[in-house]
Amino acid sequence: MNEQLIYNNLQKYFGYRSFRPLQLEIIKDVLNGKDAVVLMPTGGGKSICYQLPSVMMEGITLVVSPLIALMKDQVQSLTANGINAAFLNSSLTEMGKREIIDRITSGEVKLLYVAPETIFSGSFMTYLKGLKINLIAIDEAHCVSSWGHSFRPEYRKLHALKEEFPDVPALALTATADRAVRSDIGELLGMNSPDTYISSFDRPNLSLAVLPGQKKWEQISKIVRRHSGKSGIIYCSSRKATESLAEKLQNQGVKAEYYHAGMPSEKREITQDKFIQGDIDVICATIAFGMGIDKSDIRFVIHHNMPGNIESYYQEIGRAGRDGQPAETILFYSYRDVQTQMDFIKEIDNEQYKKIQLAKLTRMQEFAEAQVCRRKILLSYFSETLQEDCGNCDVCKNPPKYFDGTRLAQMALSAVARTNENIGITTLVDILKGSYSRAVNENYYHKIKTFGVGRDTTLFAWQLYIQQFIQQGIVEIDYKNHYNLLLNDLSRKVLKGEMEVKLVDYEVIKQRKDDQKKLAIKVKPEKGAVNESLYETLRELRSQIAKKRGVQPYLVFSNESLRDMASQKPSDIAEFLNVHGVGEHKAKLYGASFLETIASFSSGRSKGDTFKVTYELYKQGKSISEIAVERNLHETTIYSHMANLINNNSDVDVFSLITQEELDKVAEAKEKIKDTTKLKPYFDYFNGSVGYGKIRIALSYLEK
Repeated sequence: MNEQLIYNNLQKYFGYRSFRPLQLEIIKDVLNGKDAVVLMPTGGGKSICYQLPSVMMEGITLVVSPLIALMKDQVQSLTANGINAAFLNSSLTEMGKREIIDRITSGEVKLLYVAPETIFSGSFMTYLKGLKINLIAIDEAHCVSSWGHSFRPEYRKLHALKEEFPDVPALALTATADRAVRSDIGELLGMNSPDTYISSFDRPNLSLAVLPGQKKWEQISKIVRRHSGKSGIIYCSSRKATESLAEKLQNQGVKAEYYHAGMPSEKREITQDKFIQGDIDVICATIAFGMGIDKSDIRFVIHHNMPGNIESYYQEIGRAGRDGQPAETILFYSYRDVQTQMDFIKEIDNEQYKKIQLAKLTRMQEFAEAQVCRRKILLSYFSETLQEDCGNCDVCKNPPKYFDGTRLAQMALSAVARTNENIGITTLVDILKGSYSRAVNENYYHKIKTFGVGRDTTLFAWQLYIQQFIQQGIVEIDYKNHYNLLLNDLSRKVLKGEMEVKLVDYEVIKQRKDDQKKLAIKVKPEKGAVNESLYETLRELRSQIAKKRGVQPYLVFSNESLRDMASQKPSDIAEFLNVHGVGEHKAKLYGASFLETIASFSSGRSKGDTFKVTYELYKQGKSISEIAVERNLHETTIYSHMANLINNNSDVDVFSLITQEELDKVAEAKEKIKDTTKLKPYFDYFNGSVGYGKIRIALSYLEK
């Protein structure tokens, strides 16, 4: 392939005169018909790797992406560059889809973005066979692996693309994949001996800091003032927090808005566009915001709460400073964040996946509590080493007192080497301490030279020192091999005495952990007195639900959970998730019913009264979201009201709530789903493309 021709097209379509690292090599691979797995950090230039080849080859490039917002943004950018592109996803009307199909059939479209669900819907795969596909690009490829932080089962089916188009080059791209995930990608997507390209994950222009999760508003206010007039994102764990924070900032004269999945899609798009165009400075958002956002001048990213894993954290801070200029990232952390994430993980049904997520949460917690260079921890997580401290994180700027831990590191690494990298942290500590544990005895580890060399160091100290070894990247965890420890190039340098290892004394770290736990206890909201009448009402509701589902009442909620509800009186799903024993799964199943009962009890209304209020607002022409805001209830609750009104023959126009297409989808699903008494099978059947509220409306209409 003529390299000058590649540069000419780069200049012609994108206005660039040079490539970023690895881009040219990847593009050459694609043009030569080879498969490749590409790992580049957020903002590293992954898109060019398939967009440029697509305009140089005959036919159409198929881009698989799970992100509707990214599709729209990419298509707009490509169109602005004079490249014909289109997307097919659930946001389009039937007429809109037909128009796109006509453009594709006529050969007008060069890049087609589709969701994985679209590929396997109806006869779409058959339709693809009739096109001249020149390249298959699979974005967010980490979703294929159950080891990933956002595993999506539908990605597992994508190997069918290579089976149908074996001679078409495939490109798998991701910004967040650790060693375990990247080894899965090529195999699970059915790729042909793909080359793997790993760009540096280091973003030296981003400063990293972790602050105590106390007095957050005062600290956020100062940070935003410091970046007055500049763009920033504040990530929050709940919708309510985004709205509250945005209002506080607005009251201070900041051009701020909130963004979350509970907003109408039209309002979300308007808010996102205003932020990209610079009409809004600060977005207070849940993680629903930012996927694929092409805005290079974001000067700060704040995490109001700690994410559940390093991949998510890295991906979200990566939206700052894409222009290469200095940008600030701040994570607020308290031990309560860990407790909250633990509650989410407990709701996971798959035990293996649950175990993986717990391990990832532990690494995220260690990052937040670390007393070593934070950039080293981030990079070592993605199997990249940084020998010197970065100088641009809070630990480097205000370092703790270190001591020379080289000899301790050599003891530990020697034990890992002598066991052929076949042990995890617990067994390593047993060997160093000279403990005759079952694993030690069964594998004869008491006979190796390093057995007992670390007897003089306490068990707790060893655990914390090994954490620091992992954080500094001088030893790695192999998640796919029983969480065993792996040696690397830095390990060998330490063992040869070519590299010094600095450690923070374990007493310093222990004190920090204790302080965090105390802070967590302090920030827990004081519980009010339990309203016994409400408690009995909730017990009655629980009995009704349990009887209907054929389960014991305690499997719905424990008495302790009901008493906490009767104390806290949550008014929306975000508050409901703060109730003891309420995880995301149970919140989806039962949240609407319990919130409705609590709201009715608190206002002194019966169910009939509360339906009547919703009905009156509906007759005034108000939307579901507007009614929810006015009544201070969750949208799911309002949908439930409307479903009951339909059941009771009220004058409700069902097509003001759902589309004919959505109704037809539910009707079709109803013929195929065995257990039609529950909403979740429908939700899973649609892969989340039709919400619980709309499913409930459709079923009520169909049953009537």
